[in-house]
Amino acid sequence: MRMPYFPGCTLHSKAKGLDDSTRGSLAALGIELTELPQWTCCGTVFPLAQDNYIGMVAAARILANAAKEGRGKLVTVCSFCYHVLKRVNYIIKNNLEARKKLNDYLEENYTGEIEPVHPLEIYKENIGLDAIRDRATRSLKGLKVACYYGCMLVRPASEMNFDDPENPTIMEELVSAIGAEVVEYPYKTTCCGSYQILHDNALVMKKVEEILNSATAKGAEAIITSCPLCQFNLDWSQEKILQKNAGFQKIPVLYFTQLLGLALELSQESLGLDQHYVDPRPLLVGA
Repeated sequence: MRMPYFPGCTLHSKAKGLDDSTRGSLAALGIELTELPQWTCCGTVFPLAQDNYIGMVAAARILANAAKEGRGKLVTVCSFCYHVLKRVNYIIKNNLEARKKLNDYLEENYTGEIEPVHPLEIYKENIGLDAIRDRATRSLKGLKVACYYGCMLVRPASEMNFDDPENPTIMEELVSAIGAEVVEYPYKTTCCGSYQILHDNALVMKKVEEILNSATAKGAEAIITSCPLCQFNLDWSQEKILQKNAGFQKIPVLYFTQLLGLALELSQESLGLDQHYVDPRPLLVGA
C-alpha cells in the first residue's frame, strides 16, 4: 500500500531520525510512503488572523498538489505540519471566501478533498494495533514510557478532531501494543514553550522541567513525542537544567516512531538514536 507523504522541512534536517523511523516503521508494516514532489514549507504556524489568507497559501498549495496524487490522504508526522495542514484544509472545506481566494491565487480548484493523516491514526485505524502487536517481535517489557503530545496535535479540538483533546490515549495504546509499560502523568498536553526557546530560555526551561519532573516522578524511564520542536526542547534543555539543579534526573526523549522501530527490530542506526542530546541507547540496549 502506498500513501503520499509530506515530511516537512525539519525532518530533512534536525529531525532526520523522525523521518527515517516513520518511513522505516510504516514500511515494515506494509505501507510505503511516497514523498510529494517539489514540496515547500507548510508555513509552520497557522495564522492567528482569520483573514490572513496569504499565511495559508503554502499549506493550500501542498494540499492541492497532494490531491493530484489521487489517493485521498496525505501523511505527515511533524505535529506542526499536521496542525497547519489540517487546519488550512478545514478552512478550505468550510469557508467559501477563503477557498475562492486561495484557489484564485494558486490557480487551482482545490475543495478540501484531501484528508491529512498522522501515522498514529494509520497505526490504529489502517494497520490495527493487534497487527502491530503481532509484528512487534522485540520485547520492550518493563520499559516505562510517558507519552507527550504537546499542543499542536490535539488543539483546537473542533478543527483537529484528533483523539480526546484533554486526555488523548492513541499514543499510549501504541505503547501498550508493543509491550512497553505506559506511565500516566498530568503534563502530557501541556505546552513545552515551543519556539519561545529562541528568545525566552528561562520560560522554556521552567516548562520543560515541570514536564520532565512530572514524568520521572511517576516512574517514567523514557518520553516519546511526535513534535520535533517539543523533542528538541525536552531533550536539549536537560543539560542546562542539570547545571542549575544538581538533583535533576535526566530522561531520554524519543520519537514514538523510534520506539516502534525498535519493537519491529529495525536497526538503531536506521532509527537515528545517535542524534539525541540525552542518549537513549544505554537504556534501550537491554530493553
